[in-house]
Amino acid sequence: MTPLPLLWLPILVSAVFVFIAANLLWMALPFWHRKDYHRLGNEGTILGALRDVRSGQYVAPMMDWKNTTPEQRAEAQKGPMATIIVRNPGTFSFPATLLKYFIFLIVVSTFVAYLTGVTLAPGTDYMRVFRVAGTAGVLAYAFNSIADSIWYGKPWSVTFKTVIDGVIFGLLIAGTFGWLWPR
Repeated sequence: MTPLPLLWLPILVSAVFVFIAANLLWMALPFWHRKDYHRLGNEGTILGALRDVRSGQYVAPMMDWKNTTPEQRAEAQKGPMATIIVRNPGTFSFPATLLKYFIFLIVVSTFVAYLTGVTLAPGTDYMRVFRVAGTAGVLAYAFNSIADSIWYGKPWSVTFKTVIDGVIFGLLIAGTFGWLWPR
């Protein structure tokens, strides 16, 4: 077992590496995530309709399926259906969001450190640390989007890229923990 305080350096460095990789994948590589989102043709009308909606997560049409008549179900199945996240008012602070994201990365790396630390002792060889930390890192990052494709219709092409991103992040965590594992 390796105590968590001994793992502060791999936690911090792996969070920095994943932060850099995520920003490169999302901002510096125009072919990767740039086309994941599309513009609505009637964007102004839709935004106008959402102007007085408070921030939150919505689904439309909102139905209680167990109390829905067959006619209502048939009408809903004709579509469209939508899952909407509304940020209203539309304030957005890029620096604050990046800070929150970095804190999230530190939390994930801390859980990876905990799992790896309770599994392996100081002085464990690089490849064993790589396997345990990498598996935990891939699990933390790669599969979170699959349920969105299953339940909400998120395009599978976007999910596929998110899984690849997660594998990259998991490998970065694996390499960092293997490299900086206490001897």
